[in-house]
Amino acid sequence: MAEALGVDLGTMQGWESGRRPLANMKAGALLNLRRRLGALGADPAVVGLLDSAMDADQIIGAALEPSGDIGLHPLASWVHTRDTAHMLAWALTGVAPPAVGERMPAPSRRPAVAAPLLGTADRIAFFDHLRETAEAARRPGGGRLLHRQALYLTSYDRGPAAASWTAHALHARRGVLSGRGWSEHWAEARSTATALARLGDPQPLLDFIERSLADDDTAEAANLNYWAYWLGGVRLPQSDDQFMRDRELTAWDPVTLLRGLTYGLHHAPGFVDLYVHTLWALLTAHPWLPQASHVLARDLAERAGRLLDGGGTSERSRRELSTVHYVLLDRT
Repeated sequence: MAEALGVDLGTMQGWESGRRPLANMKAGALLNLRRRLGALGADPAVVGLLDSAMDADQIIGAALEPSGDIGLHPLASWVHTRDTAHMLAWALTGVAPPAVGERMPAPSRRPAVAAPLLGTADRIAFFDHLRETAEAARRPGGGRLLHRQALYLTSYDRGPAAASWTAHALHARRGVLSGRGWSEHWAEARSTATALARLGDPQPLLDFIERSLADDDTAEAANLNYWAYWLGGVRLPQSDDQFMRDRELTAWDPVTLLRGLTYGLHHAPGFVDLYVHTLWALLTAHPWLPQASHVLARDLAERAGRLLDGGGTSERSRRELSTVHYVLLDRT
């Protein structure tokens, strides 16, 4: 592999072990590496995940070797995406991202690392840093984006004491959940509600949908814009949450968002209701979508039908899901 890429064996081993992070390469060398991997037959989808993997490495590096200036923290510099969150989860929990897990090679007799899992000491240090960063970012000048993203990522630490700290910190922010419709705290409220759902408390997310999302055009647009960005439908990185306020909905492809929502449907309590409401809002904003891809519409109709048969959603979600199901069957 080293010979095929035109590098020495030590460099190749350094990339594999993490001693020489790809993010430290010169831009031109990294560009050539990506193109060479493609020419050698590497899966384009996996090569495309290198950016998210390097983003995750930057966040982990900032936690394990903090600079002391939280204004330079990577979580303060850009809104991270689902792919970056999945890469972080891979290093923190050992659960492979769906895009990678589907392409994992068959086990061989040769010793191989199953996941880029951090050691116990590094995981403890990572989450301790996140909690300290979230607390520091609450102070004046600390940064709303940094606080929101650091606090959300602490929900990946499932230890009893850690989960208790995160739940307490999130519940301390419940005041932001009381607002109706769009507000300057809307993104923080959404993140707080979803993090609480991750910890097993779906009610704040259900309340958020009912009070801070439904029937408010600006909030509905913000939710669609954020989902499109989270699922990789917005190509340009965003340095803050202001992109969510675009009421024109022109920065992303609706079919790409529909595909991401359809095949990424999360059945956990609370999350499934957010998916259902977003699907309903997307089809309301773009009623032509079922005609754009009959295969996609068929698959979504099947999933919607199973959800309706299985229950486990709120009353609002059942109404909206019934509408989605009817529209899909009527227009395909």
